[in-house]
Amino acid sequence: MAELVAVPNGGPAPDYGGGLTFSVVMSCLVAASGGLIFGYDIGISGGVSEMEPFLKRFFPHVLKRMAEAKKGDSYCIYDSQALAAFTSSLYVAGLVASLVASRVTRALGRQAVMLMGGAFFFAGAALTGAAVNISMLIIGRMLLGLGVGFTNQATPLFLAEMAPPRWRGALTCGIQFFLTLGILIANIINYFTARVSWGWRVSLGLAGAPAVVILAGALFLTDTPSSLMMRGQADRARSVLLRARGGLSEGMDAELKEISRTVKAALESEDGAFRRMTTRRGYRPYLVFAVALPVFTQLTGVIVLSFFSPLVFRTVGFGSDAALMGAIILGAVNMASLLVSTLVIDRYGRKVLFMIGGAQMVICQVAIAWIMGTQLGKSSGESAMARPYAVAVLVFTCLHSAGFGVSWGPLFWVVPSEIFPVDIRSLGQAINMAICLGLDFVQTQSFLAMLCRFRYATFAYYAAWVAVMTAFVALLLPETKGVPLESMPMVWTQHWFWKRFVVQDEGKRADAET
Repeated sequence: MAELVAVPNGGPAPDYGGGLTFSVVMSCLVAASGGLIFGYDIGISGGVSEMEPFLKRFFPHVLKRMAEAKKGDSYCIYDSQALAAFTSSLYVAGLVASLVASRVTRALGRQAVMLMGGAFFFAGAALTGAAVNISMLIIGRMLLGLGVGFTNQATPLFLAEMAPPRWRGALTCGIQFFLTLGILIANIINYFTARVSWGWRVSLGLAGAPAVVILAGALFLTDTPSSLMMRGQADRARSVLLRARGGLSEGMDAELKEISRTVKAALESEDGAFRRMTTRRGYRPYLVFAVALPVFTQLTGVIVLSFFSPLVFRTVGFGSDAALMGAIILGAVNMASLLVSTLVIDRYGRKVLFMIGGAQMVICQVAIAWIMGTQLGKSSGESAMARPYAVAVLVFTCLHSAGFGVSWGPLFWVVPSEIFPVDIRSLGQAINMAICLGLDFVQTQSFLAMLCRFRYATFAYYAAWVAVMTAFVALLLPETKGVPLESMPMVWTQHWFWKRFVVQDEGKRADAET
């Protein structure tokens, strides 16, 4: 029989067993490699935006402003809506793709969506690498956005549904690992390609490499048992689960039976997934976290620092090569912190990491705001920053990134992929990614202007949000460590706040059925 494990808030939940079989590990590694697509783009955008040959061809007004920086405003060197659009246009397309991908994922499965995402990203990489005008550049970026939207919608679902419950956190962290690896690789490539006039073409064109990785890998994947069951392929679902769990066992039979039960209940529901999620009282916690988690993740400030770290480092006084090297150091620190998170996430749980990372990010953002305010100048940005203070900005940026790497970075992928019931899982992940990519657009389009106008207070603004969201998680997020996906509703019925919604809704439905 399946064993019982304690749900973090009290009460038993079944443990279906299942170790790290070769099939699970390889499937999850291939799926998680989809994070390379997003990571490479994050890393490559900021570095290319800082390369003078690229700016000379597409954004000459920024080069002129850089030349006048000594007698102008250091905060406003890169304040260009056209330059911001180069980065942000990807996320408009990604937002649209995420919403479309919800229906495609439900109808065709996780594997098909990952293949589509890889194909779009490859096409976008080819077009941006060959761009001769801004129109080609922006269209290519939008194709890249379609690739990001499709892969980021399907990959977390695949990982959460394939992984055994006790290893789900670590395996789902694989997305953030490959995303961070993509950032690091992109920063290293930028460092070397910045030395030649056509290097920006190499940086942008090499985005096709991670696209080939996910395309080739996805061809060898099979869909998840939950996805197959949702599409009426019960025999294939059993075969996939049998291979993933390493052989026939009572635990596997119990897991398959529970998947079948939850899928059947979802298919028999009269309401559509969107109507169910937005109108039913019992689905209130899912709706809140589908919105809150991506909003708060964006408000950590890490995304814009990842995109624009070379530009920020140039702002505080580093030269071009030093700024790009700073971005490489930042990526390496992020990788190291993520490895720590992967090792402890399934041992200590999600909430502890949220608390530790949140506190660290607040301290670092306040320190950056203070240094930039006192050393670069509060109003005009004309004061030159001494090298020790510029290095201190780099150090605190790295520590901030490390705090994100052990908490919100991986947990942004882990928590949404495991909290939604199967009937709204695709929709929940689509909402999560659509909001994330939509805010990516807003922030990447506005950050350079925000830095120009808010100056050092930009970083204090992000620090305040991190404090708010850390308190939110401490009070309202239940611990989900080790809980099977099919038993996840139990953690909500036992939570001090959410039980009033979930339990009452279940009681009303039971009365209606009677």
